[in-house]
Parts: sequence; structure tokens; C-alpha cells
Amino acid sequence: MDFFEVIKKRRSVRSFEKVEIKKEDILKILEAGRLAPSGRNAQVWEFIVIDDENLIKELGKIQSFISESSVIIGVIMDPEKSNFWVEDASAAIENMLLTITYLGYASCWVEGTLLKKEKWAKELLGIPEEKRLIALLPIGKAKSEVGMPYKKPLSSIVYHNKYGNPYL
Repeated sequence: MDFFEVIKKRRSVRSFEKVEIKKEDILKILEAGRLAPSGRNAQVWEFIVIDDENLIKELGKIQSFISESSVIIGVIMDPEKSNFWVEDASAAIENMLLTITYLGYASCWVEGTLLKKEKWAKELLGIPEEKRLIALLPIGKAKSEVGMPYKKPLSSIVYHNKYGNPYL
């Protein structure tokens, strides 16, 4: 799969079939996150790999489809060590999501519903109080193909030199 095909195929999948995910694939996904750019190269991310069935089932309380995943990667950030921790987390997460797609798996960036239950999830996973559990990436095989959602055409979002001047 070439790079742009990976970008076009990446979807937010919310229905999984459990499959074995090889450790070498998990390490590739984590490496993609580790190699993301970060403000001032602070690299304040940490990742937690969750493959315990009971923990996966419990994390399904955040969003039920999470319990269908085979593995979950939690993205942990330390806001005290960087002013750019949200941006840095986003870069790492997208690198990992693209790698997950490239390797033939599916995932979904779970953040909004997680943040409502972050304190509970951090206690469940033993994450220190001062750190943030900013996202969960449940990984598995998609139960069915997810179509491309509507995307605005470039002509409606790209300008030339000044806002409002069409580029295309």
C-alpha cells in the first residue's frame, strides 16, 4: 500500500473482530508514535499496551465497542513537561493510526468520551495522577468495510495568498 492509499483507507472503526496482533506489529505501531515530531523535541509521551481481556472489557465502559478490540494502546502525556503536549500527542496518535491501517488493522481515536472518565481509567491502569491519559486506540480487524465519510473539496478550503482568493 502506498502512502496516500494508507491515508485514504484510514477510518474510525467502531466494530471489531478479535484477532491476534503480533508483538512485532504492536512494536511498529509504538515506534511510529515514538518517531512523531514534538515541540522542542520534548517527547513527553508514554504509551501503555493493554491486552488483558479483563482490562479491555472494563475499558469498554468508556465506549462499548472498545471491549471488542484485541489490543488497546493508551497515550499518556505529561502536561508539566511541555506546553505543546496536546499537539505532540496528536502527531503521535496520527502516526500510530496510519501505521495501524498500513498493517491491515483498524482503530478509532477515542478521546472525548475517555476524558469524561479519565480519572477512573487512570486509576484502573495505574497511571500517576499528574499525567494525562489523552487517548485510547483500540485495535482489531474491522467487522465490515467502513466507507469514506464526506470530505469537503479542496476548492472550498484552500486559498491563494489571501483568505477568500481561490487557489483552484
